[in-house]
Amino acid sequence: MTAVTTSPPPTPPLVDVVLPCLDEAEALPWVLARIPAGWRAIVVDNGSTDGSAEVARALGATVVREERRGFGAACHAGLLAASADLVCFCDCDASLDPSLLVPFVEEVRAGGADLVLGRRRPQGRGNWPAHARAGNLALSLLLRRRTGLTLRDLGPLRAARRAPLLALGLTDRRSGYPLEMVVRAADAGWRVTEHDVPYLPRSGASKVTGTWRGTWQAVRDMSRVLRDTPRERTAPGGTR
Repeated sequence: MTAVTTSPPPTPPLVDVVLPCLDEAEALPWVLARIPAGWRAIVVDNGSTDGSAEVARALGATVVREERRGFGAACHAGLLAASADLVCFCDCDASLDPSLLVPFVEEVRAGGADLVLGRRRPQGRGNWPAHARAGNLALSLLLRRRTGLTLRDLGPLRAARRAPLLALGLTDRRSGYPLEMVVRAADAGWRVTEHDVPYLPRSGASKVTGTWRGTWQAVRDMSRVLRDTPRERTAPGGTR
């Protein structure tokens, strides 16, 4: 009688890290090497032409294809593809180290916060252009007026629980997605915290803040989010 062996079911990821990606083949090895053990990298290919998807797949990442262009579209596709209770977001251009998300996750897991953000602190000159910093500051002030949150950055490094994030009903699929997440979280009464993280020179040119035009488009998208009417307050657990 031939013995039948079965493989054990795959171990679910402790944390899913969503990495929106557009032509980041050069940066991917550095980024993926810094994903903490037991966590899963979800690289969302948003139309790359440099082989980013193949590089990510070869390095063990889960690759999701999002045909609709836009930072928010890529982030949300990754959120929908995630299955872990805790989900993080990080840029895929080597400007931010995903290993820095570990204390963010622990803070959410311990109940100290519902959404944790990284405040970018530039390391070196020129990696965060003046026009991008000015736009970020203006939006931070508008955010405080709209929600009461005192944040100094709206950076992409962040952590929260997956189910409550989905329950926020985020609709922006462009540059306004990160801000909409914070605005909707504030409307829902979430505890939002912010911690300093080093912001490194990115690999390649920025698709958003590398030009005045890109920055203006991002500010316009985010300003539209701030004009939305506040929603009914919903707790992170999904109750009203």
